[in-house]
Order: sequence, then structure tokens, then C-alpha cells
Amino acid sequence: MEFSEPLLHLRSERKQQILPLASEHVAAGFPSPAEDYIEIGIDLNEQLIRHPASTFFLRVSGHSMTGVGIHNGDLLVVDRSLDARPGHIVVAILDGAFTLKQLVRHRGVLRLEAAHSNYPPLDLARFGDVQIWGVAVHSIHSLNPSQQISHATQRLHE
Repeated sequence: MEFSEPLLHLRSERKQQILPLASEHVAAGFPSPAEDYIEIGIDLNEQLIRHPASTFFLRVSGHSMTGVGIHNGDLLVVDRSLDARPGHIVVAILDGAFTLKQLVRHRGVLRLEAAHSNYPPLDLARFGDVQIWGVAVHSIHSLNPSQQISHATQRLHE
């Protein structure tokens, strides 16, 4: 991962910002009658960030995790305070290079696996220096490809 853009860290003192949240769920199958009012509010900080002092945002660059819904250009919310466990999507540093993969225990050995068949698994024992930098807890994906979320974030390469 290159450090061409600064890593975005949250301030420990954050201002609460309540955004409108509709009281009805949106039907992803068959349409349902729409409700024309907003019942409650939602604070995205409370929804996405559990540990502000150890939470960072990283921009994804690459396609190795598309199988789990993480796409090129997505913004990851990464919590460094969490203990990585098999099954977690993690940001790892392998011999000085950042990567985003799923931590997996395979035949008793920990390895990192991509969510795309073009990328082979990475056995952690093959690397001299291995660090699990943080656990990806959310991916923010734009549904409009022409709109990028702020570029003031670090790009995460495969």
C-alpha cells in the first residue's frame, strides 16, 4: 500500500450529528406502500464507530475482496482495538506491505485469503514480518460510480 494520501483518523471528541431515518424498511424485493414521514434520527458515528480513538478510514484500491462486497474505491472503517479472529476481514502488513484479506485458519495454520479466485491465499508463515494492523468493521460503498467519497483518505492496495 502506498502512502500517497493521508490516513484519516477520527477525533476523540466527536460532535453528534443526527440524520433523518425513515421508520419503514425499504423493500428490496416487491414494492411496499411508502411512508411519507421521518420518525427517528440516526447518528452515523454511533452506528459505524465503536472505538473512536482507534478507528481509521482507509480507501480500497484493487479487486481482491469483491466476493465479500468490498470494491475498488470503497471506504473502510477499520478498528485497531479489536482482536482479529478467523473469519474477520483484516488489514495486515506483510513484510512492510499493506493488504486487505480475510483471516482464515486452514488445516491449523493461519493465512489470509482473498475473496476473488484470481488471488492465491497467503500463508502467514511465509512472511518474515507479519502484523495484523486492524479489523475492517464496515465498508462504505458508493452506488454512484462517478461519485468518490473524499479523497483525503489512504488507499489500501491488494
